[in-house]
Amino acid sequence: MRGGAPRPAPEVLSRADASPPPRASFDAGRSHVGTDAPKIPQDGEAPRRTVRIKAFALETVTVTNARFAAFVVASGYVTEAERFGWAPVFRPLMAQPESLPPSQGGLPWWFPCEGAYWARPEGDESDVTDRMDHPAVHLSWADACAFAEWAGGRLPSEAEWEHAARGGLEDPRFPWGMREPDDTEFQPANIWQGRFPHHNSCADGWFGTAPVGSFPANGSGLFDMAGNVWEWTSTPFQVRSNTRAARQRNEEARRSNQKVAKGGSFLCHASYCYRYRIAARSGIVADSGTSNTGCRVAYTL
Repeated sequence: MRGGAPRPAPEVLSRADASPPPRASFDAGRSHVGTDAPKIPQDGEAPRRTVRIKAFALETVTVTNARFAAFVVASGYVTEAERFGWAPVFRPLMAQPESLPPSQGGLPWWFPCEGAYWARPEGDESDVTDRMDHPAVHLSWADACAFAEWAGGRLPSEAEWEHAARGGLEDPRFPWGMREPDDTEFQPANIWQGRFPHHNSCADGWFGTAPVGSFPANGSGLFDMAGNVWEWTSTPFQVRSNTRAARQRNEEARRSNQKVAKGGSFLCHASYCYRYRIAARSGIVADSGTSNTGCRVAYTL
C-alpha cells in the first residue's frame, strides 16, 4: 500500500454488516456450459458442452460494501488495489473527468486513479457511505477468494454460475429469458443505454452501480446475474479451440493468470460489450480490480 493511503472512513466501517444474504440451492446433475451460437467467438463462448455439477448453493446477491466492510473489520484485510496504490476507474465516474490527463492505451475511458479501492472507489476524495448496499468493487480475484473463504464459501465455477443464471429455463440467452434489453422500454438489468462511452441516458435509473437487488430476480431468485458488476469465478480462462489465434490467446491467459468473469456490468451494451448474456465470458487478469468488478459467494452442499 502506498504511504499515507487513507483507510476506510470511520463512517463506512461503522456501517459494516456481516449478515449473509439468502442462498439459492441447486441439485447435483447434468447441465451445460457455453453455446453453439456464440456472439463473441474469440472469447471462447463455444462450443456448448455437457457437464455434471455437484449440489451447490449461490448467494442471491453480490457482496455489498456493508458486508465487505465487516470482513475488513473482522480480519484487517487489505485489498490488492490498496497495496498497489491505484485502480482503474471508469473516467466519467470521476468528479471532474474533463480535467484528467488522457489515459494511455486503447481504452481511454479507463483512468488509473491513485488511491482508488473498494471503500474509496473514485479515489481519496470519495467513499461509499451512501453506497453500502451497492456491490463492493475494485476487488481482485485474490480479494474475492479471501472474502469467500471468510464467509465460509468459495467462488462458483463457470459451469455453476451459468447453471444458476438460467434460473430453471432450458437455454435462455439472458437470466430473464430471450428478450433483448433496449434503450427505451425494456431494462431488466443495470447495463448501458445509449452510445458508449459518450452518452448514457440512464433509462434504467443508474449511471454506475445500483444497489444489489434493484432489478427483478431470475427464476431461481438470483439478482443481478446480468449487469451491475462482473463476477469472478474459480475457472481459469481458456478458449476451447486449436486455431492459432486460440492458442495464442490461451498462452496469454496462462502467462497473465486470467480467470473467467461472468455477467457483464453497468458498462455493457450490445454495441460495445455484449457480455451480459449467460454464455458470455471475459478473461481478466487475476490481480485486476476495476470499478465494475465484484463477486458472489458459492457453497458446496
